[in-house]
Amino acid sequence: MSEILVIGHRNPDTDAICSAIGYAEFKRRTGMPEAVAARCGDTNDRIDFVLKTFGVPAPKFVADVSPKVSDVMQRRILSVRPDSTAAEALRLMDEKNLRILPVLDEAQKCRGLLSLFKLSKFLFPAANLSNSKHNHSSREVLSSLSGLAKTLDGSLVVGFDSEREEELILVIGAMGLESFAARLDQFAPEKLCVVVGDRWDIQNIAIREGVRVVIVTGGITVEPKTLEAAQKKNVSVITSPHDTATTASLCRAAVAVRHVVNEEFLCFREHSPLATVREEATSSGYQVFPVLDSEGATVGILSKTDFLKTVTRSLILVDHNELSQAVQGADEVEILEIIDHHRIGSLCTQQPILFRNEPVGSTSTIVADCFFREGVEMPAHIAGLLLAGVVSDTLNLTSPTTTSRDREILPRLEALAKVNAKEFTEKLFASGSLLTLKPAPQAITTDCKEYKQGNASFSVAQIEEIGFVQFWKRKDELLAALDDYRAKRAYFFSSLLVTDVTTQCSLLLVVGDEKFIRRIDHPRLEPGIYEMRDIVSRKKQLLPYLTHCLRETEKGVKV
Repeated sequence: MSEILVIGHRNPDTDAICSAIGYAEFKRRTGMPEAVAARCGDTNDRIDFVLKTFGVPAPKFVADVSPKVSDVMQRRILSVRPDSTAAEALRLMDEKNLRILPVLDEAQKCRGLLSLFKLSKFLFPAANLSNSKHNHSSREVLSSLSGLAKTLDGSLVVGFDSEREEELILVIGAMGLESFAARLDQFAPEKLCVVVGDRWDIQNIAIREGVRVVIVTGGITVEPKTLEAAQKKNVSVITSPHDTATTASLCRAAVAVRHVVNEEFLCFREHSPLATVREEATSSGYQVFPVLDSEGATVGILSKTDFLKTVTRSLILVDHNELSQAVQGADEVEILEIIDHHRIGSLCTQQPILFRNEPVGSTSTIVADCFFREGVEMPAHIAGLLLAGVVSDTLNLTSPTTTSRDREILPRLEALAKVNAKEFTEKLFASGSLLTLKPAPQAITTDCKEYKQGNASFSVAQIEEIGFVQFWKRKDELLAALDDYRAKRAYFFSSLLVTDVTTQCSLLLVVGDEKFIRRIDHPRLEPGIYEMRDIVSRKKQLLPYLTHCLRETEKGVKV
């Protein structure tokens, strides 16, 4: 498969979603039709407000981009039903050059695998003359009379209880009459299936003895008086177009495959990562593996050779450049480009890529600049989304992260989208208060990013509100949720910046290592809560300050 996902970071904010949609549009318009906007986290009320305002659906949700079983499995399933005959299965195997077939019921549930090896052992059993129990295994036929007629491409001329499946004993009428009569005495006549050509004497004695079925070979027309005798004795008659030898060999192939299927098999779920099933599959004795959906229905077939296929899924990362913030599995697929405005992390790629990282207020500014520089037409709804990304990340150009490039781009977006940025910003920040609408565990992770420095991993989240009224009502549960989040992920510390967009001031919540917390020299309002005047940017103001405190902690510098 070929797929290029333009995707933002986990717990996406407005800029991540809008820049992903915008850049995917740009790439499609400049020669990359397979570019698709995606997200690896849920949208929030403000993102939903933006998308609804400009009539754009949310990008498709992709939780994990690592190669999956569904990426390489064979979606066209060649199979047989449990009541199909072995002859039908053999024809399909021969036509498609297959050694194994899945046996699927009407609900597409796999009932087992049918192998050519097992079929051949059944159809041509090894003789064991020293064991009387197995003397007649090669002449045993398990089928219904209708199944026999179908397998032989023949006609059921006279039939009694023809749909009943039963065990029959195959006898070939190719000997003298006396010898044949003596052979009949060895078996119960109601179990016998007599295969005979134009030997009318053999046909008649078989009917007279009341055998279960007489199969007349060679396409010969059975005489009316013979059929009449068969009717009187309740003996079924089948005509076969094949010669006697071929007919006899085909009779055993009339068995339903449910009797010869291997009910032990290994299967996988379609969304299972290839890396997790590869070892189990390759070390098993099986060659083919049914692939199931969440309901247990078979949706594909995986063979060992499928693991050699290349999954051509690629990524374009927007609004981040660190794997710790990227969609799960990003390290297992090719990264083609990175468009970002944050600090550069430690991400490594296997080959050179386009990496556009600029010190501007939002990734949407960079995406808009791509359209303008290349002279690519920008639709009004894309201009509106990019405008939303710019004003949300720069607080409508009031954040200290705002640059002259942001100030130059925003009016152009206003003109294309026919939207007043100031009025839109007011509506945007009034559209959803996390502290009013969300439980504490969800509120603290809606816009949360993980960072690494040295051996320490930590998280920095941000919530933008109008005023701090809701915060002071919920401060205790926010601190508790933050501490629980830190403990579950073994972070060195976790922090939350709550920003009042009207006063351009913030409150910082921090939980974690006590030595680190003592490094924070902003005014402490309560344990774990600090006042940070004129601090509104996580990227440009808070993160550099926190990493400085972390370095000082690692050095062991006295406070």
